[in-house]
Amino acid sequence: MDDESDAAERAGDDVDDIVEVPISAIEHYSYCPRQCALIHVEQTFDENLFTLRGRLAHERVHSGDDQPSRGVRVARGIPVWSDRLGLRGKVDLVEFRPDGPYPVEYKIGPRRGVHADLQLCAQALCLEEMLGEEVPRGAVFSFETRRRHEVVFDDGLRARTLEVVEAIRGLLREQRLPPAPNDSRCRHCSLINTCLPGVVGEPARLRGLQGALFHAREPGRDDE
Repeated sequence: MDDESDAAERAGDDVDDIVEVPISAIEHYSYCPRQCALIHVEQTFDENLFTLRGRLAHERVHSGDDQPSRGVRVARGIPVWSDRLGLRGKVDLVEFRPDGPYPVEYKIGPRRGVHADLQLCAQALCLEEMLGEEVPRGAVFSFETRRRHEVVFDDGLRARTLEVVEAIRGLLREQRLPPAPNDSRCRHCSLINTCLPGVVGEPARLRGLQGALFHAREPGRDDE
């Protein structure tokens, strides 16, 4: 049995007891597991310029009409799910092409890594289950560059997507908060003031602060 089939079988072993994974959590986890846990376990979310721009852009995409574009029927803001894999989410746009559904995910910034590709692949897996059709490829559109990056849902990407889904499921089931990376990813993260990577990501500094907090003398009192 290949990796994808094995992961899918494990995910579908007991559908009634499965912990559902939000598709949006996949990009969060791929970028930073701690960010994912803060949002989806701790239910913490802070806006910054980037998240605000992203939310407004997605609202604009979803509010567009569903008139055919270049002869291709489109649908926007489609809820998708997979009972077999325990996934729930939404697709920004789906083009119904002759060779199969073609999901498109919209992002504010330029392409960075495969984080959005994994999210898009999860959407494709849901569409395949819902529609009973193969979804071989899709695209990630960048508002900044005004270009699409086509993503092929090959075996490797599908297997990696399922691995991330299972990792998120474990995090949600255990209600676990991973350690802070405290690296270049943190600089523009909207959760930096909640996460405090410069503190919790440095154990020695954290122990020093804890010591100062719990061993500080009360004002106005001398040692006995």
